[in-house]
Amino acid sequence: MKNFIDLFEYTFFQNALYASLLISILSAIIGTYIVSRKNVFISGGITHASFGGIGIAYYMGLNPFLGAAIFAILTGTGIEWISNKGKMREDSAIAILWSLGMALGIIFVFLTPGYSPNLMSFLFGSILSVSIADVYMILALTLVTAIFFLLYYRPILYSAFDAEFSTINGMKVAVFRYAMAILVSLAIVVSIRAMGIILVLSIFTIPQTTAMLYTHQFRKIMGLSILFGLLGSIIGLFAAYAMNIPSGATIIFSLTIQYLSLKSVHLIRLKIKQRA
Repeated sequence: MKNFIDLFEYTFFQNALYASLLISILSAIIGTYIVSRKNVFISGGITHASFGGIGIAYYMGLNPFLGAAIFAILTGTGIEWISNKGKMREDSAIAILWSLGMALGIIFVFLTPGYSPNLMSFLFGSILSVSIADVYMILALTLVTAIFFLLYYRPILYSAFDAEFSTINGMKVAVFRYAMAILVSLAIVVSIRAMGIILVLSIFTIPQTTAMLYTHQFRKIMGLSILFGLLGSIIGLFAAYAMNIPSGATIIFSLTIQYLSLKSVHLIRLKIKQRA
């Protein structure tokens, strides 16, 4: 027990806890929007397409996460534009950009002169390697996202779930949809450092799906998602330390077990009620 308490004295573990808390809040807000719109596939497309930006940034000697952010925003807004114009099915556009981004990323990483960077950190992430600068970046985006939702909560919901009615009533639907596409893209990019490209989709999906076992109200889903996300992250961090295994994968595994356990309890309770 003392060994676990001693962990809190290390700066890297403190940063990991701060990042877990902030990502839980950020993913709860953004993930609830994504899941409620039944558009989880779009976040997967943005996540994997951003790898193209990482590869090109490496090749040009730039910060890889800057490249990821630019690519993610272009992908998110591009999918939204295609969806609005209707020139291509949305799922087809996502699939094309998804595979194109991954292909470009791999090509440019291996074309980069000199030492070839380790792709594992981008694909699977490492929350224990998050720096204080990363924490401040996640904090800034979390605050911007939270303030944006507080100021424009109803327009965001109306433009997302009833675009035609909102347009008729003079609401600038396109503005809010593009703004949300940018926030979704940036939220995904700042989470890649901790969770990795392959796993980041889960943090925006599993806590929200777990929360929806108990409620379907947008605000309550966000609140419960923060709780489930933080609990799963902390359990995953301690498990990763105890077993000396990758932290990102352990967190996602913890969130999945959490969902399956609560889902089982939920089904048992329903059966008991039906028999009563």
